[in-house]
Amino acid sequence: MTRLTKKYVRFDWSDECEQAFCELKQRLTSTPVLTLPEPGKTLTVYTDALGIGLGCVLMQDGRPVAYLSLRLRPHEGNYIVHDLELAAVVLALKARRHYLRGVRFVLYTNHQSLRYIFTQRELNMHQRRWLELLKDYNFTIEYHPGKANVVADALSRSGLDSRTVLRQMTHEHGLLQAASAMCMAELSTTAKHHICCQLRIPTVSIERVT
Repeated sequence: MTRLTKKYVRFDWSDECEQAFCELKQRLTSTPVLTLPEPGKTLTVYTDALGIGLGCVLMQDGRPVAYLSLRLRPHEGNYIVHDLELAAVVLALKARRHYLRGVRFVLYTNHQSLRYIFTQRELNMHQRRWLELLKDYNFTIEYHPGKANVVADALSRSGLDSRTVLRQMTHEHGLLQAASAMCMAELSTTAKHHICCQLRIPTVSIERVT
């Protein structure tokens, strides 16, 4: 459906679009699995970037508060890795500013050089503009190894087969037992580059991920 909103693309409502639209309605009207943030408790943000998209997850006490994934625009595909990872951070701060402004939080990224963005001497135009936004928030950037960053990483890997994503999340991070306890309500690919899945994960599983 996102592709149909682009310029010079013929509006062709296919069976895949209809399936994705029905799935979206079902997700929006079903019981939410997210938690509401509690004042006074620390918020954590996980971000990740891949060649096809950006992902971010806002969590508190090991439970998801909000999440977001965004497909890259054509010109963003030319960004260097450092700028892509920084763009994921900017996406998280802009999208969840109503939660993050005025409070101290920790942001985890699998790109270690971002920890030094505030002291980096040479910046390009993108980095200079984004740095002004970052300075409006009170947070620290911590390094989170890519293999352990399964929460945000799953959102940015939308180009992979859904079963491949789950297999990597379990085998690479030793969550086979936790995965067997998951209640997979539904798992389906609604389009070529989009994944729709709903998982109910026990608290112990989330704690092991974070």
